Amino acid sequence: MPAANSQYTELTLLIDGQWLPVGSRKSEPVVNPATGETLAQLPHASKADLDTALEAAHKAFKTWRAVAPTERSRVLRAAATTMRERVNQIATVLTLEEGKTLAEAKGEVLGAAEIFEWYAEEARRTYGRVVPSRFSNTRHLIVKEPVGPVAAFAPWNFPAVTPARKIAAAIAAGCSIIIKPSEETPATTLEMAKALTEAGLPAGVLNVVFGVPSEVSTHLLASPIIRKMSFTGSTVVGKQLAAMAAKGMQRVTVELGGHAPVLVFDDADIDAAAKMLVAGKFRNAGQVCVSPTRFFVQENAYGKFSQRFIELTQAMPIGNGMDGASKMGPMANPRRIQAMDKFVADAKKSGAKIATGGEPGGSKGFFWKPTVMTDVPPTAMVMNDEPFGPLAPIVPFKTFDEVIEQANRLPYGLASYAFTGSTKTATAVSDALESGMVGVNTLMISLPETPFGGVKDSGYGSEGGSEGLDAYLLTKQITLS
Repeated sequence: MPAANSQYTELTLLIDGQWLPVGSRKSEPVVNPATGETLAQLPHASKADLDTALEAAHKAFKTWRAVAPTERSRVLRAAATTMRERVNQIATVLTLEEGKTLAEAKGEVLGAAEIFEWYAEEARRTYGRVVPSRFSNTRHLIVKEPVGPVAAFAPWNFPAVTPARKIAAAIAAGCSIIIKPSEETPATTLEMAKALTEAGLPAGVLNVVFGVPSEVSTHLLASPIIRKMSFTGSTVVGKQLAAMAAKGMQRVTVELGGHAPVLVFDDADIDAAAKMLVAGKFRNAGQVCVSPTRFFVQENAYGKFSQRFIELTQAMPIGNGMDGASKMGPMANPRRIQAMDKFVADAKKSGAKIATGGEPGGSKGFFWKPTVMTDVPPTAMVMNDEPFGPLAPIVPFKTFDEVIEQANRLPYGLASYAFTGSTKTATAVSDALESGMVGVNTLMISLPETPFGGVKDSGYGSEGGSEGLDAYLLTKQITLS
């Protein structure tokens, strides 16, 4: 069935090289969050479809693992080139289905292309080593081999970058992969899959399926064909999937929830910090797992920082992501609006003050006004549960030890940030924060060449960087005598 919007992609499954339409399959609507209008109908994979995908991945792995790294590199690089050439088209699709501004969407698509390019290079560098032997005429060889067929699950908030990390690493390592992107943002991954297919990726190496998430994950992870699982999403679901994968001894990478603390010290450049943090906080309407979320500001800078942060927030135009004047688009779905309302109501009940925002915006679509809260007690829901939206609670602190205790008290440990003019403080805070990623005087912590992952309830394993490729490789020790 063609898409209702001519700028949107016709939605299909991709199984064993075949693009499979809705036909007689179950389906669900994909909605534009800025308007509430249906973009297209998305087919769900049946159990038979999933079995076909598993067999296709199993068969393709046997041949793809033997393909030279230079050829794997060529395919990824060619796909990246195509994505760059089509950046405007793919970014439009991304904005229509996810809601973020077109400028953000273009940046994300280009970022996904860069991830493909990074792994195109890393595919050529799956080095082993020789261990010196204690015996004459003996060699100990350590080699890297692809782990096997992969089941991957990606969320809706970054429908290009997150699937790109999983797909590119798997392909570079010599694995086949079945990926289930979010049913709310399916077309962006399909566009990347088209680029890979056109680049010459053999049938079955990449399969794209959709359906009821729990049913798809249960079916795939129950199969002995799958040897690795990669998941990005909520902590609750991640723990469930990791437990399922453990039954089959499948290797696991899970990037889960976060609740990133931001520590602003008295000696920081307050104006520069406020500008950077407002832009970072409301990027993608705050629907970012590494979004700065809990703002702790040292008491001598608290008033100045809060005032500047509020001023900048109030000046931020929100609207349809396709409108070039918009700096923040809608939330991705009505569930997020309900969640924001719950967080704000609880904050008010707890005694917090709503300095700006705190309510829905717009006559249609899923908009929430950028919101700043002050005098927020540590017991408030927003200080304990990840809001995943445009809410910024700001609280003062006195001492280094006090703020570190507050920053580390939650079970999350994905990203943390600090702003200071002191090298001594920068070093101390980097060491003290319990987090997989720390940004000091910057929010730029996610790049293709750096590992991306958390600790504690934020997951384990990394995507990105050389660590991201290692996650798809096995280590084999061979002794020759």
